[in-house]
Amino acid sequence: MMNKNGIKNTFTNPFSILNRPFRHTRCFNKIPFDEIILEILARLPIKSLFRTKCVCKLWYKLASHRSFTLAYNELSVKNVMVLVEVTESSTESTSSLILIDNKRGVSEFSLDFVKDRVKIRASCNGLLCCSSVPDKGVYYVCNPMTREFKLLPRSRERPITRFYPDGEATLVGLCCDLLSNRYNVVLAGYHRMFGHRPEGKLICWVFDSESNKWRKYVCDEDDHGFTHMNRNQVVFVKGCLHWMTQSFSYILVLDLKLDLWRRMVLPAEMGCGNGSGNRVYLLESQGKLSVIQICSGWMNMWVLEDYEKGKWDLMDRVSLRCIRGMVPGIFPISQGGDYVFLAGHKQVLVYQRKTRIWKEMYSVKNNCTMPLWFSAHSFRGTIYKVC
Repeated sequence: MMNKNGIKNTFTNPFSILNRPFRHTRCFNKIPFDEIILEILARLPIKSLFRTKCVCKLWYKLASHRSFTLAYNELSVKNVMVLVEVTESSTESTSSLILIDNKRGVSEFSLDFVKDRVKIRASCNGLLCCSSVPDKGVYYVCNPMTREFKLLPRSRERPITRFYPDGEATLVGLCCDLLSNRYNVVLAGYHRMFGHRPEGKLICWVFDSESNKWRKYVCDEDDHGFTHMNRNQVVFVKGCLHWMTQSFSYILVLDLKLDLWRRMVLPAEMGCGNGSGNRVYLLESQGKLSVIQICSGWMNMWVLEDYEKGKWDLMDRVSLRCIRGMVPGIFPISQGGDYVFLAGHKQVLVYQRKTRIWKEMYSVKNNCTMPLWFSAHSFRGTIYKVC
């Protein structure tokens, strides 16, 4: 919707959402267009937005109002960032979190408000799913920007014993629907008795934030291979969770509405394979499923334009000549509209698609750290309510 000056309104009813016209506020009675103030506030970093609560009662209410929250989150999710856990290889208990923003650079990050030693397992629309390091089977969902978290109820029917030794699920997924203010956590893995190979039964637990309960179902599936990188890069698109398998031959899809597992084919022109010569990574680009293929010194970027028909389009083809020495150990992590973040052993790079420029965003000086791609996640900052 456009106002009389041709300015596009993100908000349907500016400030009427609070049942009080903003222009009636004494200190702003000379500002002709209230929607301009809303647009400015909706583009502030979350910490700065929360500081504006001290301005007046109206602004205090605004940051927690559902209509403003939806508009704020809609703008925020377009700015894709990278969250990296820097861990000392000598002692895994020593680690720190770094947030890398294409617009604002590098900043420190903390999950100390959870009051537990955790590691990040999945990320979606500003929420993180974390598992407890000392207590196996304990999971949290948190919003690090608002410092809110929820301890999920236990999902197991029986405690972990030597006859049921799987301390953690093979796959962990998180899906966060900003419109419905609802999220799900998925834990999936193959059951195996102590000392035996995994059985061909995929056990799946799904937590629903609305009911605050887990549901369980079992399906007969072949044993899919997953590397650490494949497990980390889970993408929520069209109500489904997507994982890339180790063979790079197909995408494993979980339809949360139907509780159904299925396979999705990759572009026929891409081919498949593994090793350093041909690698494929699963990402999300502006609400669509995307894959990035690194092959023979080139980075091919594909996007699933038609999800129902499975139509893939080649969006870009990028030469890797400028970073030739880093190619074997570099991994795409997240993708915005015109940029891509990639993590190597000690560096995080960003490639700007419009200018065709590579830039180093972060570098680790310590030689004893774990590879950065090992614990890098795509991230967005939102004011989504966890509880």
